[in-house]
Amino acid sequence: MINLKLRRREIDFLLHDLLNVDAVCAHPRYAMHDRGVFDATLDVAIKVADEHFANHAAKVDAEEPHFDGERVHLIPEVKQGIDAYVAAGFMGTSFDIDDGGSQLPYAVAQGIAWVFAAANVGTAAYPFLTMAAANLIRAHGSDAQKARYLPPMIEGRWFGTMCLSEPQAGSSLGDIRTRAEATEHGWYSISGTKMWISGGEHELSENIIHLVLAKIPGGPAGSRGISLFIVPKRRINDDGSLGERNHVSLVGLNHKMGYRGTTNTLLNFGETGECRGWLIGEVNHGLACMFHMMNEARIGVGLNAAVLGHTAYLHSLDYALNRPQGRKPGERDPSSPQVMIAEHPDVRRMLLVQKAFSEGALSLCLYGAALVDRLAIAEADAERAELNLELEILTPIIKAWPAHYCLEANYWGLQILGGYGYTRDYPLERIYRDNRLNPIHEGTNGIQAGDLLGRKVMMHGGAAFKLLIARIAATIEAASTDPSLAEFSTALKAASARVTATTMALAAAGARGESDRMLANAWVYMELLGGLVIGWMWLRQMQCIAGMANPNEADLGYFEGKRQAARYYYRWELPKLERHAALLDSLDDTLLATSAAQL
Repeated sequence: MINLKLRRREIDFLLHDLLNVDAVCAHPRYAMHDRGVFDATLDVAIKVADEHFANHAAKVDAEEPHFDGERVHLIPEVKQGIDAYVAAGFMGTSFDIDDGGSQLPYAVAQGIAWVFAAANVGTAAYPFLTMAAANLIRAHGSDAQKARYLPPMIEGRWFGTMCLSEPQAGSSLGDIRTRAEATEHGWYSISGTKMWISGGEHELSENIIHLVLAKIPGGPAGSRGISLFIVPKRRINDDGSLGERNHVSLVGLNHKMGYRGTTNTLLNFGETGECRGWLIGEVNHGLACMFHMMNEARIGVGLNAAVLGHTAYLHSLDYALNRPQGRKPGERDPSSPQVMIAEHPDVRRMLLVQKAFSEGALSLCLYGAALVDRLAIAEADAERAELNLELEILTPIIKAWPAHYCLEANYWGLQILGGYGYTRDYPLERIYRDNRLNPIHEGTNGIQAGDLLGRKVMMHGGAAFKLLIARIAATIEAASTDPSLAEFSTALKAASARVTATTMALAAAGARGESDRMLANAWVYMELLGGLVIGWMWLRQMQCIAGMANPNEADLGYFEGKRQAARYYYRWELPKLERHAALLDSLDDTLLATSAAQL
């Protein structure tokens, strides 16, 4: 039985045809790989995901984790799936060979993550969090810390989390109260409470390595006084064996609307005894270190949102192609055969919305992953600086745009199934609930919008924004020589000019001291710039298809579907940017002028 709903051709098109990830194999870092390795690894991922993840996606949603006061209970299929994942070597996909990994390009690793998120995003969250935590330790840990923690995490024996939020602070990390007091032994005594900690307690691994934000007494106020600590669930002896519990206590589980297969916890540190933590990075630089994990997680959140948008699209497409209902307009004979609902124009609209949003978002997420790969092998300082700038401005878009618009795609997918979509007989309602988390975690979409307009667009005199617009302009110029792309290149050029003019107007407002009005409508700016970027992604896809010599006959229908999705996006969605730009140009103060008493 095939449980996994996935279109392999989409992964191959984006990775190989559009992004040409195979080209990185020319660099010594990836020279041990080729497309055959990438394809074989994806084949194994699909098999493991289908047999060991998709098989229990509905069950773990219905039978969510529960805490009996002593331990957390999960259905056995979660542990079986994780063990199969670890046995296949997927924990180490993007880690260096010297660290025990496979040293695959990050874009390929994200293609693998796509497969598992499509199968069962709740179970996939455990290794996702662990790999992000291990990456942070690799980037900021001491040699001794890397030697101690990386091997068991990459081997899948220890899992990881990130512990940022607190009940009273939420996303306002400057207000956290967790304390870290230095001891004469070299560790810190950690005390405090953390909330919303995904994967914070379970028995899927021998140990859990918590990365905890805390404040050292006497440090600067607010976020400048935050440090980062490695806090294991179980202490680790000098020989690497596990010792006693480290007084990290589970207070309770949060019962969520979606992602029910992932334990989400309230943890106390140091309530029952001394909880030991080890400083990672420099004192009072914890937030900068944690952003390494958070930024990676934000790319992953965007990808998960896009994947959930796309897999729901495939489910609703399958239903629409096989569900007979009604007749074509003008057909009056009630004895004539019914048509499949995919024949109805409004159902096609709902399918095209999903396709345009999810495949545009998938393209963006993997493009961001490919930038990470290019950064890893870049040798010139100027190239590295440009790649960093591009990642800086794209990261909040990669997180927030798919999280918002692919949830909207799920809305239309559920609508296609009508009453059936609202039941648990089909996976659409579960996927919708799972995807609803993505606009919230790893920095809410509102935070991403404020970061985009308030920091990323304006930093270094607008350098990142100018670079992004130059990248888009280069694609437009190259596409403008192909008459078959004229509709797209002409429309995107006009949209880019409009977005640039609005951005300059907002920057001028900020320079005049009107930053409150500049930032008041930051979410609309996210829609504006994000919508332009997705238009760019669709032009890149159309350019790729147009440039293919002698395409495989089996692909012709697939490519024509791509063209129709691009036409839909350019004719229905891209024109909406004008409305967003007009609102932003006006520096509308409705949100500022509305008092809490008026709501």
